[in-house]
Amino acid sequence: MLLLEGHHIKIEIQGNLLLDIDRLTIHQHDRIGLIGKNGAGKSTLLHVLAHKQLPSKGYINCHVTSLLLPQLKQKNKEQSGGELTQSYIQQALQKAPALLFADEPTTHLDKEHIVWLEQEFKRWSGAFVIVSHDRAFLDQVCTTIWEIEDYHLHVYKGNYSSYIEQKERKSSFLHHEYENYIREKKKLETAIQAKEKRAARATKKPKNVHRSEAKITGAKPYFAKKQKKLQQTAKALETRLEKLDKVEKPRENTEIKMDIANHEDFYGRTIIRVEQLEGKINQRILWNKESFFIKGGDKVAIIGNNGSGKTTLLNTLLSRNKAVSISPAVIVGYLSQHLTLLKAEDRILDTVKETSKQNVTLIRTVLARLHFIGDDVHKKIDVLSGGERVKVALAKLFVSDSNTLILDEPTTFLDIEAVKALESLLQEYIGTVLFVSHDRHFVNNIATKMIEIKNNQLHVFDGTYEEYQAHIITPPRNHHANRKLMIETRLTEVLSLLSMKPTEQLEQEFQQLLTEKKRLMEE
Repeated sequence: MLLLEGHHIKIEIQGNLLLDIDRLTIHQHDRIGLIGKNGAGKSTLLHVLAHKQLPSKGYINCHVTSLLLPQLKQKNKEQSGGELTQSYIQQALQKAPALLFADEPTTHLDKEHIVWLEQEFKRWSGAFVIVSHDRAFLDQVCTTIWEIEDYHLHVYKGNYSSYIEQKERKSSFLHHEYENYIREKKKLETAIQAKEKRAARATKKPKNVHRSEAKITGAKPYFAKKQKKLQQTAKALETRLEKLDKVEKPRENTEIKMDIANHEDFYGRTIIRVEQLEGKINQRILWNKESFFIKGGDKVAIIGNNGSGKTTLLNTLLSRNKAVSISPAVIVGYLSQHLTLLKAEDRILDTVKETSKQNVTLIRTVLARLHFIGDDVHKKIDVLSGGERVKVALAKLFVSDSNTLILDEPTTFLDIEAVKALESLLQEYIGTVLFVSHDRHFVNNIATKMIEIKNNQLHVFDGTYEEYQAHIITPPRNHHANRKLMIETRLTEVLSLLSMKPTEQLEQEFQQLLTEKKRLMEE
């Protein structure tokens, strides 16, 4: 059953083309994920489809009841952002329209409530179009992906993972086409050069032409005729080269190689040691006492429900606290949720260069990886969207003197392409990263160590998010294992220090560590 159809839709903003869609349809039970870069027109298209805004040209026919769930930005004093989002979603589901348009419905939701929302959409009997940058969510609930790219709407059957596979096949085909084009172009260019050289040399009598033959035919007409034929052949090859369909080279990421401060005293060594750290806000316990360590080069994800204390833990690790020891080799770069790093009147390139010792080529490469290309780098901060400002702040951190990045919800406001670009940069980054995120795809692609705050406990795990999920589903190992590992690591460090410069304090610590290790082994 056809629920909605649109024909010859053009949407313009202040005279500039935003979208040009020849035809689109939505049928009963369609579960559509709408994706595209920031500013591509996703929210605008939802408003047009929901009859909240008229297209510049074309028309939309909707044959059923529809409802738009807009992107929620406002908060009130009684409800958190997550509670407000959940309330709006519940109200929309209760109205049960045949067609639902939802703009970023996972905004402010923690993992637990995102899973709840997934279940609600799976049970949903109507059709829906959802704008979201949460790839795991799109995988779970969508059977079709609409992508806005270059002003047009492209339809891919399947969930987000299927869309990625189709895009990768398309990318492989484009690379193959480009290689064929370059090969054919080079072959024609080589043939043209060879013919032109032969034509230039066609001024002497060839060896196989006898003198008597040359007298009969006349040398000059013979050579002139030969030269003309070669030139004609070269001209024909040039025509073929001109008519050869040009294939643009597919864009590829330039690998980032940068030096970070104190790398030799940093990588693979314990840089943050936490001993019996307790989390408290006034009299409320966020987590009970726990010990763990972080090494140089670790990518640490801090996860947990809203209000569990994730940002508090980040701030505690940065503050002066007797339970936290930080190596003097650590230089911190911090991305807060409030983007205090940026000045509205500065230009992108200038603000990123301001705190960097890296060369301009590398800075522009990082900016290009985050989709600031060419003259984009000269835009002022005050004209940028929220997502673009986050990308500038991230670029500024990447090229700073920092060797430890602290990122609080870095994917907020970013479109999927920007999130993937950030993932790529973080995977190549050789420093340490501590980050808070509810984006499960992002966490799994980046994290090498997990800290979950749950039921007033810090659960520390060495491994990816996927490995951690498998670990908590299967029977856990000895609950003293992490503490034992930390003691063994510290024992190795103390032994090394004792061999170089023994002191009574180190000897006492060594004996205490041995005693505690023995106790844990007995338990």
